[in-house]
Amino acid sequence: MSRGETSGRIEARFAKLAEEGRAAFVPFIMAADPDIETSLTILKGLPDAGADLIELGVMYSDPMADGPAIQAAGRRAKTGGARLDRTLDMVRDFRGSDSDTPIILMGYYNPIYIYGVDRFLADAREAGVDALIIVDLPPEEDDELCLPALAAGMHFVRLATPTTDDVRLPAVLANTSGFVYYVAITGITGTRSADSAEIHAAVERLKRHTDLPVAVGFGIKTPDQASAVAEIADAAVVGSAIVQTIADNLDSDGKAGDKLVANVLDFTKSLADGVRGAQRKAAK
Repeated sequence: MSRGETSGRIEARFAKLAEEGRAAFVPFIMAADPDIETSLTILKGLPDAGADLIELGVMYSDPMADGPAIQAAGRRAKTGGARLDRTLDMVRDFRGSDSDTPIILMGYYNPIYIYGVDRFLADAREAGVDALIIVDLPPEEDDELCLPALAAGMHFVRLATPTTDDVRLPAVLANTSGFVYYVAITGITGTRSADSAEIHAAVERLKRHTDLPVAVGFGIKTPDQASAVAEIADAAVVGSAIVQTIADNLDSDGKAGDKLVANVLDFTKSLADGVRGAQRKAAK
C-alpha cells in the first residue's frame, strides 16, 4: 500500500529545528481536560508557550499505559464532555489561527474503531491532524489502522521501549513515520524519572536503525530533566507534569480555577525554556 501525501508540518518543523541546532519541545494535554473550553484555550496557547509539536490525548475509559495523573485527566475529560468528534473540532478550531504547529493525536484504538477507521482518517485529515500515536496497536495489527493511515497521508508514530530489542526493532520501525517515540522508562507514565545515560544509549541504538527523529517521553517532569533529554534526543515530550498542573489548579468543585490556564502555560514555558537552553550532544 502506497503512502499518501502528508501535510508536511512534522517534516518542516524538525528540519527547521535541525537548522537551529536544537531539539523540539512536545507538550501533551488531554482533550477536554477539565472541560472543552478550557482545554481549547490551553491548546491555542501552547505554541506561544514554546510548543514545537503538540500531543493531544484522546480520552479512553481503559488506558493501559497511562499513570495516575493522565488517568485522572481522562476522567476529568469524560466529565468535561470529551468525545472523538469534539476532539477533532478542537483541532479544527486550533487550525483557524495556527497552520504550522504539528498536532499528534495520542490514545487507543477503540474510540477510532467505534468512529469508523475510514471516516476517522478523512475527518482527522480535514481537521488538521498530522499524526497518530495509538499505543495498543502492535505492528502485527498494522492492517487495522497504521497502513490505512499512511495511505491517507497521516503519519503513524510508533513507540519503542527499553525492552524493544534489536530483533523486535525492525518490525516496530517498519511502518513508523514522522518520528519515533522512545518510552524512556518501563511501566506507566508519570511514575519515575528516566536515566540520562540509559536514554543516550537508547537514542544511539535507535539512530543506527532509522533516520527518523527520535522523541523521548515518560518520566520528564522538570525543566532540568527536559533540558537533559534535549541534549540527547531530537525531541522531549512532557505529559504527566503538565496535566498534574491542571489538576493542581482546579477549584474545590473540580472546575477550572481563575489562574489555571495562565499557570499551565507558565509551567509549559518553563519546560520549553529548558529544552531551548540545552547544549546539543545528540547521538549521530
